[in-house]
This record gives sequence, C-alpha cells and structure tokens, in this order.
Amino acid sequence: MTIFDTVKIPDTDLCKMTLKFVQGNHDTFLLNHVMRTYFFGACAGQAASAKIDLEMLFLGSTLHDLGLVKPYVKDKRFEVDGANGAAAFLHEKGYPEEKIEVIWDAIALHSTLEIAQHKRPEIALVQFGAGIDIGAIPIDSIDSKTIDEIIDQYPRVKFTELMLKRISDVTSKKPETTMFNFTADIAERYNKEFKRTNFCDLMHNSDFSE
Repeated sequence: MTIFDTVKIPDTDLCKMTLKFVQGNHDTFLLNHVMRTYFFGACAGQAASAKIDLEMLFLGSTLHDLGLVKPYVKDKRFEVDGANGAAAFLHEKGYPEEKIEVIWDAIALHSTLEIAQHKRPEIALVQFGAGIDIGAIPIDSIDSKTIDEIIDQYPRVKFTELMLKRISDVTSKKPETTMFNFTADIAERYNKEFKRTNFCDLMHNSDFSE
C-alpha cells in the first residue's frame, strides 16, 4: 500500500477542472511542486487527525503559485497576485464566497512563516506542504517512505534551480514587492553583525537531492 491509496485527489468536478487548469498552465517543475504541496499537506493533516476539507486544501495547494504564471503576474506580491487569480478562477466556477476567502488567505499567506500555522487547517497545511518542499520545514516532519513515494510520482526536475529563477524573473520586474519584512531592514541597518537568512541558501540546503 502506498500513500496514494490513503490520500486521494478529491473526486469533485471542481478539483478535476482545477487539475486540468494547472496542468495546462504550469511548467512541469511548478506543476509537480503544487502537487507535492497538496500531498505533503494532506499527509501531515492525516497524521494529526485534523478535520480538513480536502477539496479546499487541494484548491489552495494547486493554485498557490498562480502568481508565478502568466497571465496572472500583476503588480502585487506574487502571493497576492496568485490569491487574486485563484479567487477569480473560483468565482467563475461558482465556488462559495466564504470558501474562496479561506483559499485566498491560504495562498496569500503561504510564504509568511508562522502566521498561517495559527489559521484553520486548510490554510496551515498549504503552507506546511509548500514549506516542506522548499526546505523551510524539516523533511522529517513526514515519514521518509511517504516522501519518496510522492517524489517518485511528482519528480523534482531541477526544482530548486528553476523555482528560484522563476521567482527572480517575476520579482525583478516589481522589486518593491520584495520589501515584505521590515524587521530585516532594521536589523541590517542597526546591527553590523546581523546576517539575514537568504532564501536561496534555504532551498539549496534542503534535504532533497536533485
């Protein structure tokens, strides 16, 4: 028995449409990342016996990097562009407004560590799944056999290199959106010994081999 025997993609029309949508709009490295995000998050939720709306978790996970995909790259932080793009997509499909608000939060907060973990499970687990995949959350948070099975199904295909390049390409065109944590600016200005953690180092030093 594999993890895919116990954790499924929800069998709803909306999930099927969303999967087809991301398959048609995401490059392979990004498509596999959002799928790993779902399965990592769902596995963590299952292990914690959390009450989860799996459809919402799937939608939040698979749409969470829409802000790195044309034509959804606008003038906001890529997380907010992605949240707005996902909301528009779900509105078009007639999804309930109260659920869209949850998914908006899950996407907008997915790169902001700690805050999402204090929100409802669908929000926290999108961040958890994405965080494991980029190296921000320890890989041993999930059983190693499960990790291997998910990666075998959705290979990393030079994920670190390609993901960092995509984020750089998007944010370089709107540098003002990178100023999202003012405390690092203050520490750099007032403490000569302060050295911020570089996101590239975090990904390159993750426990995944590529």
